[in-house]
Amino acid sequence: MKKTTIFVAGIGTNVGKTVVSAVLRQALAADYWKPIQAGTAEGTDSEMVADLFTDVKDTKKGGKIWPARHLLQLPASPHFAAAAENIRIEIADFELPKTENHLIVEGAGGLMVPLNERDLLIDLMVALGLPVVLVVGHYLGAINHAILSVEALQHRGLEILGLVFSGDNYNDNEAIIMNITKLPCLFRLPQAAQVTPEWVAEQAAKIDVARVGCSV
Repeated sequence: MKKTTIFVAGIGTNVGKTVVSAVLRQALAADYWKPIQAGTAEGTDSEMVADLFTDVKDTKKGGKIWPARHLLQLPASPHFAAAAENIRIEIADFELPKTENHLIVEGAGGLMVPLNERDLLIDLMVALGLPVVLVVGHYLGAINHAILSVEALQHRGLEILGLVFSGDNYNDNEAIIMNITKLPCLFRLPQAAQVTPEWVAEQAAKIDVARVGCSV
């Protein structure tokens, strides 16, 4: 089995990164790690991803959920949430979990979210050096945000495996974004009335994992 580690990034906040991470974890029975979690009152993304996994006929067991390096109480930008607890986030704080399994790493917010007064999330991504799956939510302004995000990733030399579109297509967003960025759509996640383990398993079964550089 070829072990693959993927960084799931988004063009902004609330674009579907956690659901995409859950679907990829289901498809690969992968480990999952969210390095920074800001906001814990309503549960964490790690808990959500764990709850959404379904074992498949005893042949696919969910991988390990690795603990966040920074688990912050306040639902705010990481630099602000950390400062509220007298914590300073540094790039040197982070080390990839040592695992023999596939690993899904989920970012926090968009690429330019600040970790401190100097470093951004994209700087952490560069330090980790992982190939990126970029999640594009459908909303007015998504074309601009997607193209800017792609250019920022490319400018820093990060490999982009492709795009995942989340939600119902807004006008011709998908066609325009793919045409301009020349990136493939790895898969699409439709708008769900409720995200359940069954829905996640259904979406995961449709994924060609080879397209994200994986084998199972």
